Amino acid sequence: MSCCVLIPCLNEEKAITAVVGEAIALGLPVIVVDDGSDDATADVVATMPVTLLRHDTRRGKGEALRTGFREVLRQGFDAVVTMDGDGQHSAADVPRLLAAARAYPGHIVIGARLLDKAQQPPGRRRANAIADWGISCACAQPIADTQSGQRFYPRKVIDLVEIGAEHFVFEAALLIKASRELGVRVVSVPIASRYQGGFRHSHFRPVHDVTRITLYTIGRAYHYGNFIRSYRKSRATLPVVVDPPLA
Repeated sequence: MSCCVLIPCLNEEKAITAVVGEAIALGLPVIVVDDGSDDATADVVATMPVTLLRHDTRRGKGEALRTGFREVLRQGFDAVVTMDGDGQHSAADVPRLLAAARAYPGHIVIGARLLDKAQQPPGRRRANAIADWGISCACAQPIADTQSGQRFYPRKVIDLVEIGAEHFVFEAALLIKASRELGVRVVSVPIASRYQGGFRHSHFRPVHDVTRITLYTIGRAYHYGNFIRSYRKSRATLPVVVDPPLA
């Protein structure tokens, strides 16, 4: 299984050197998509041995991921691990996601922020809980931490690149479409919540973006029909959380 790391970023000049450097140290190819930063982010990344793609203007996280997915497909990788560029995800957790992917072939693997949850701002914690409830229902399967940006996607999910969703809705849309139309299952690997250490203010707006995600999710839930059955399936069992040994 050939795999690379994809890092979308916007104005991350303070964190991007460490984030990309740690990803490079994994020995995997790294693709960075700069979403129209107006600081030195792209200049810093340009000095590193990665594939750098740049948007002339800001297009949102969804379009940054879409640009990255297209490059993943162009380079012929079988899978990709995504990480945010602000330092909230540790590259040290990537081997654990890959181990879970080997143990559960064809699954989406999410780095779920289940450890050190006290680090999460209360507003984010509530927003994530609402999103988990709604997206799990739309997916008709229970999922832990539907809002985490650290994920492993197999090739058949990457092929959904042109799905009609933008901004932070894009990641929710991938989960829903892959679950409902491809029968893809989701497992999660517990990772630490990392909100301390001087990260820049999050681009995620809890009220605005959760509203967008919620409206999209409700629409898709009713699109697939039998809402009550989907809800029951999402609540019938606990989310699958695994931490298999490293190879």
